[in-house]
Amino acid sequence: MSELQRLKSLLPPENQSWVFVEPASAIDPPLITIEEIGRDEVEIQVNLDLWENFAIDHRNLIFWHEVGKIQNDSIPRDGWEMAALAIGLGGAIGELWVQDGLLLLLALGLSGFAGYRLYTKNNSEKKLVDSIAADERAIDIACRFGYSIPNAYKSLGGALKELIEKTRKKRQRTIFEDRLEALRRSAEKARAELSQQEGDGQSVTSENIYG
Repeated sequence: MSELQRLKSLLPPENQSWVFVEPASAIDPPLITIEEIGRDEVEIQVNLDLWENFAIDHRNLIFWHEVGKIQNDSIPRDGWEMAALAIGLGGAIGELWVQDGLLLLLALGLSGFAGYRLYTKNNSEKKLVDSIAADERAIDIACRFGYSIPNAYKSLGGALKELIEKTRKKRQRTIFEDRLEALRRSAEKARAELSQQEGDGQSVTSENIYG
């Protein structure tokens, strides 16, 4: 079984008919990314040259993180906001020329809304919140595929640590570090819940998520 086929087998049943896994074809592509390819279809693109340097458990959780983004509807969208911003600004200039107040307001409203959408899309805090939510979803998916809760946390923590070590860009590395810290807090909460339900026999510690 090829790696792409293996990853396709890790898609939850509810995503198998409309989520596709393909090798990245861009020049110098990131490790893994998501792209909408149709109205109801999404493609997960994997840079196999980089991908195969990661441990299999780490690959699984990185992959499920991307699936989590899809399930949470937090994937990057097509750049319609930039087009709308250009149209709105162009329309505003045109209406200033012909002095049509109503159309000017409409054009400014369109450009303002598009500008707001661009801001929220590129806002680093929102990206971090979305990534942390996708990490939580990845833990859930891992458990559906047979991981214990401690092993799911340990594998995702190890994956994030490996990503931190291999990432040169400071901003991206900081996001991974923040995700790892959020995962540690989540692991502590999960440990407390497991301890309450089952005693201390199977617990998650804040240390063992690092792998």
